Formats: sequence, C-alpha cells, structure tokens
Amino acid sequence: MVAKRLDPPLKWAGGKRWLLPRLRAFWESYTEGRLVEPFCGGLAVALGLAPNKALLNDINPHLLNFYHWLQRGLSISLEMTNEKDLYYQYRARFNALIKEEKANSQEAAELFYYLNRTGYNGLCRFNQKGEFNVPFGRYRRINYQRDFRDFRPLLQRWEFQTGDFRRLKLRSEDFVYADPPYDVEFTQYASQGFTWDDQVRLARWLAQHKGPVVASNQATGRIVELYSNLGFKLSVLEAPRRISCTGDRTPAQEILATNF
Repeated sequence: MVAKRLDPPLKWAGGKRWLLPRLRAFWESYTEGRLVEPFCGGLAVALGLAPNKALLNDINPHLLNFYHWLQRGLSISLEMTNEKDLYYQYRARFNALIKEEKANSQEAAELFYYLNRTGYNGLCRFNQKGEFNVPFGRYRRINYQRDFRDFRPLLQRWEFQTGDFRRLKLRSEDFVYADPPYDVEFTQYASQGFTWDDQVRLARWLAQHKGPVVASNQATGRIVELYSNLGFKLSVLEAPRRISCTGDRTPAQEILATNF
C-alpha cells in the first residue's frame, strides 16, 4: 500500500487523470495482476491505480530517465526559478547533454523536470535532430518540487522500459492500458513520430493479447473502424481539452476500446 497519495510529478499534455474513475472500475477485477502501459506518459494512470506490479514503457528516453532517477529517490539541487533567460540557458544545457550522450545522468533528469514545469503548457516536443524545442511558458507562479523520495517505495516495485511497444513481453494475465499519441495532426513528441501505420500495428498487437485490454484514442472515423473491425467494444467519451494555443477548450470526443 502507498503511504500517501502521489500526484503526477510532471505536467503532461493529454494526461488521463480525468479518466481514472472509469479505468479504476475496470482495474478492480485484475488488481492481483500486472498493469502494463505501452505509453505511460506522465504516470497519471499508474499513480492513480497504484498497482503492486507494473511494466511501464514510453518511446521518450528522457522521460524514462527521469523516472529511473525517481526510483532512486531523486532530490533536485538545481536552481529553479520561473525566468525566461534561465529557461533557455537550461534548455541549451539539456540539449548539450543529449549531444554528449549524457542524457541518462541525474543532471539531465533535473533539467528535464525544470523544463517540463517551466515550458509552454507542459509540452514535451523534440525536433528531427532530437533537440528539445518547447518555448518558455506563461505561468505567473510555479511551485517546484525538490524532494521526490516519497515516490521511491512505489516506483521501485515497477519496471520501466523505453522503446517500441512491440518489445514488451506480455504475460497472458496482464492488464494492458494503451494511450498512444492521438490520430490527429501531431507535433512530434519524440524524434520518430507516431504514424497511422503505428496506430494499425498497435491495434493489431493489442488484439492479440489474451488478457484484459483498454485503449483510448481520438474518436476519428478510421480509429473507430480499426478497433471495431478487430472486435473491440467501443464507447465514446467527452474528454476535456487542456492544451490549445487558441484557448479553445471545446470537449474532444474519445473512444475507449475494451476486449472484455
């Protein structure tokens, strides 16, 4: 059991905290098993469900480096202030660490946290060269966290991986929750991007799993057709729209696909 409720440590575009009541109702029948997330993102689901066993994957190696340091009880000594000049100084240093092949260091993890909290709308975006290119944010005040030792007991029980979802070795009883980049025009989250072919690969891979599967995505016509044709049961949900350059917060329609 977790001693205290842990909130996600990062701002994360498309986070699924709003979906937790629905996911928790599904998860309650499978709590003895392992939670598997091929796209763990900001950890809203994993921390919300707090499983004893979890396999959490993401294509973004910098995100996973941050989580690996959380497993060690990360404590940040870096100066953190909501200042534009400092932000761009730290962004340049973070990209230098990537070029120097030091992106798995504690310094890189600390910088990643600062850039995430201070950058525009909590976006995580990289260009084709693999450089972090999110601009400075527009926050009046930011509450930075320095001590992450409370995360250590829970995260030490979880396994983290980075790479393509097909590399995950599933067990037949695993509860899989997949929340890939949406089927919309998308600014790159990682240098590789996530194409329609990847959407198809994912859906077919999920359909082969013998255990429980829940997947969420934007309710585009071809996504609905893809998952329906593979035998998934679909429900349509109104999702809050939190990230918008225009300030548009019109609810977006999402599908929730299940195989049970």
